[in-house]
Amino acid sequence: MLRLSAAPSTAAPAAKLSRVPSAAYHHKTTSVTFFSQKVQLNLLRSSCSAIKSMADSQTISVPKNEQQSPASGKKQALISLSDKKDLAFLGTGLQQLGYTIVSTGGTASALEGAGVSVTKVEQLTHFPEMLDGRVKTLHPHIHGGILARRDQKHHMEALNEHGIGSFDVVVVNLYPFYDKVTSTGGIEFEDGIENIDIGGPAMIRAAAKNHKDVLIVVDTEDYPELLKFLKGEQDDQQFRRKLAWKAFQHCASYDSAVSEWLWKQTMEDKFPPSFTVALKLKSSLRYGENPHQNAAFYIDKSISEVNAGGIATAIQHHGKEMSYNNYLDADAAWNCVSEFQNPTCVIVKHTNPCGVASRGDILEAYRLAVKGDPVSAFGGIVAFNIEVDEALAKEIREFRSPTDGETRMFYEIVVAPKYTKKGLEILRGKSKTLRILEAKSNEKGKLSLRQVGGGWLAQDSDDLTPQDIQFNVVSDKSPVESELHDAEFAWLCVKHVKSNAIVIAKNNCMLGMGSGQPNRVESLRLSMRKAGDEVKGAALASDAFFPFAWNDAVEEACEAGIGVIAEPGGSIRDKDAIECCNKYGVSLLFTNARHFRH
Repeated sequence: MLRLSAAPSTAAPAAKLSRVPSAAYHHKTTSVTFFSQKVQLNLLRSSCSAIKSMADSQTISVPKNEQQSPASGKKQALISLSDKKDLAFLGTGLQQLGYTIVSTGGTASALEGAGVSVTKVEQLTHFPEMLDGRVKTLHPHIHGGILARRDQKHHMEALNEHGIGSFDVVVVNLYPFYDKVTSTGGIEFEDGIENIDIGGPAMIRAAAKNHKDVLIVVDTEDYPELLKFLKGEQDDQQFRRKLAWKAFQHCASYDSAVSEWLWKQTMEDKFPPSFTVALKLKSSLRYGENPHQNAAFYIDKSISEVNAGGIATAIQHHGKEMSYNNYLDADAAWNCVSEFQNPTCVIVKHTNPCGVASRGDILEAYRLAVKGDPVSAFGGIVAFNIEVDEALAKEIREFRSPTDGETRMFYEIVVAPKYTKKGLEILRGKSKTLRILEAKSNEKGKLSLRQVGGGWLAQDSDDLTPQDIQFNVVSDKSPVESELHDAEFAWLCVKHVKSNAIVIAKNNCMLGMGSGQPNRVESLRLSMRKAGDEVKGAALASDAFFPFAWNDAVEEACEAGIGVIAEPGGSIRDKDAIECCNKYGVSLLFTNARHFRH
């Protein structure tokens, strides 16, 4: 569970103060306190009278021999479930161990239907369900029996005095709020409110707090372990603490969903003053970024992430278990390839795209993506934005590296939106270790979180595409239509390259890229070296503006034969970049959109 809070706002200016004599102050506060206590006492008496009258009019008559007494020595289990999976197994097991089972509403009916004897809650509370079921278990006969400490004599005396029996086991899960508010078609606000559980969390928290004496179970997967524990002769406080932790975590996740949903129903601000992100362990990883680092992978259970796509929810059809770095690289490849509308192949190494190509023929796109940087592509992650069929699977399996024409290309991961049955069969035959993932594209508008020491950064995801911006011509020369398309393609690629980033592209194919350099000139030189002779007439995209032009990156690009440059603009030396491009007859486009990626 990740809890994020906004820093406290600056305190308001101190109010002006006037000194009051201490004796007068003491007299005044004593009088106010006495008056307040009298008012509260009268209100309490009035409330008690009202409650007594209501109880007298709605009391359920229970035979004396059926009333619970803590001195009876009976072992009691309280069960109240929304999810009734394996309920018969649990109820039968507890009954065989000699437990008297107390239950509510539908849970009681289900137990009786399974042949399990049940004492209904109202037989203990002597009070019916009320307020359309909102009040069932919120009663001293329930919570007193849960919260009483067995090692405190006065607690047990209080139970005896009021005829309250203690509970040894509490099994509760909550209204399916999360499922309801994330269901297809959504849910009306009032329906959402009615699905917020009140009595359930109260019982869970009470039992978890008193876990030394009460076993609390919120997960159906724990039923067998619970029964096994109850059959044993020795107590295990670690087991009890584990269940208590799970119970509090269950409530915390539940509350985080309610909070997230209610904020979105109430406010338009994407950044609340505080919020909690519910995380669920998907797998323990062999190690982290390096072998000496332990690691695990968690799924974000926020309401906003339901059916929102992404690598975290991908289906793995084949191969070794995913590693920490596999997840990072697969995420980078999938996010990049999902941006393109035409059939596209993206190959990633260390989270940077080293090969990108779009073609009507996906086989050709794959070959061109590999050709873009075959050395880097070897051992990388290959991603497609269309279905992998038999023909494409064969090409992935058999394609030889352009470096020698003999070595079969090796990949860590293949990721695509879907696979044909035959395509999947062929890919499985390529390697026992090849991880084959089926993923859904990320939805736009997500909140992006990133950790720094002692805090978290939150921002909108970078969802801009070429269709969302204007490529403004600021040079004397205007690009022809093919050059403009090349610039758009390069701009979309550079968005996914680590800063400082330069991409050179032509004919919907990335020819070279420079990434992660402290200065833009070095990134430019790396990209031109990879592009080679194909740089002439190609498009160049930069993730940020060029601080210098003459005898720097802009002029070097122009001298190498680049046909069009796309950059955000915004430098105090933009005029130099324009004049330099005019001198060499190069088209210069300002996008007014920066794409830093750190």
